[in-house]
Amino acid sequence: MKRKFDIGIIYEHPQWHEPLFAALERKKIRYAKFDLKRGAFNGQSIAEADLYYNLVSPSAYLRGNQHAIPYAKALCLQLEMEGCTVLNGSKSIQIEMSKSLQIALLKKLGIDHPQTIVFNSVEALKKMSGALRFPMLLKPEQGGSGARMFLVNTMQELETLLRQQPALWLPDNLLLLQEKLDYDVKHGIVRLEFIGGELLYAMRVVTNGKFNLCPSVVCNPEEGNGHCETVPDAVSKPEFYAYPEVEPEAVEAGKRIMNACGHATGSVEYLKTKNGRMVFYDINSNSNLRESIAAEFGKQPFDVVAAFLAKHIGKS
Repeated sequence: MKRKFDIGIIYEHPQWHEPLFAALERKKIRYAKFDLKRGAFNGQSIAEADLYYNLVSPSAYLRGNQHAIPYAKALCLQLEMEGCTVLNGSKSIQIEMSKSLQIALLKKLGIDHPQTIVFNSVEALKKMSGALRFPMLLKPEQGGSGARMFLVNTMQELETLLRQQPALWLPDNLLLLQEKLDYDVKHGIVRLEFIGGELLYAMRVVTNGKFNLCPSVVCNPEEGNGHCETVPDAVSKPEFYAYPEVEPEAVEAGKRIMNACGHATGSVEYLKTKNGRMVFYDINSNSNLRESIAAEFGKQPFDVVAAFLAKHIGKS
C-alpha cells in the first residue's frame, strides 16, 4: 500500500531540526512532522509512512516538555508493532534516557568509562562511603544539555545541595556520582558524530568550565548569544574545533557503541586523561550537527542525513 508520506520525523524542538527539514525538501522527500509536545493516537493503525526517524531529546523536560518523552516511547513502540522501521526507535530511546544504562553498556563492551554509583537515597549512598572518592560529579539519570550537573567535594556538600535544590532529583528520582577525571582542559573533550554507523566528523570541544556542550547553533551560535533554555547569556561558552587527528581506536569504539545502542545516528563523547586513559562517558542518539565543523571535513551534515534517510525509503 502506498503511504501518504515517505518518512515521518518525530521531534520536540523545532528550531534544532529546521536544517534537516530544509535538506529533506531539497531532496524532494515527502515527510510528515510529528511534534511530540501535543499528541494523541487511538492504538489502532496510525502509520502514515513506512519509515520514521525519532529525534526526541532527554533535555525536553528543560523546556517544560517532559511529557514528550513517554509519548515518544509509546509512539515508537506502536509504529514498530505495526511493522514500520523506526530509526532511533524504542531501544535507542531507552538508552538515550538512561545514563546508568549507558554505563552498563560501556562496561559490557569493555570500553573504559567513569566509575559510577547510582542512587535514589542519600542514606543508602552513605553506606557506600568506601567507594566514594571526592571530588565527584553529580549527574542525573536522564540527562540533557548538561543540566543538573555539579562538582561536589564532600558528602556534606552533596547533602546540602540536594536539600537546598530538591528538584535536582526530577524527573525520575535517580542520580549518579561519577569519578572526576583529570584531563587537559585546553585540549578539551572529543565528540564523534556518526550517521549509519560511519563517522561524519570528529569535534574537539573546549568546555570553558561549562557542562552544557550542545553543538546546535541555536544553543551555542558561532557568534553572539543563543536561544536555549539551558544556556543563559554568559561570558564564557564552549568552543568547537574540527578534530581530524582523531584516534582510530576511538572511532572503532564509537562504532561499536552506536551499533550496540541501536542508534542509526548519534554521537559519543570521550576524553583522554593525563595518565593516558581514553574514557567514554556520554552517548547521544539525538545529535545536533554543527555545519561549520562538518564543512572542514568537506561535508554538509544535514544533506548527509537526508541522503542516509533516502536510502531507507522503500526498504522498510
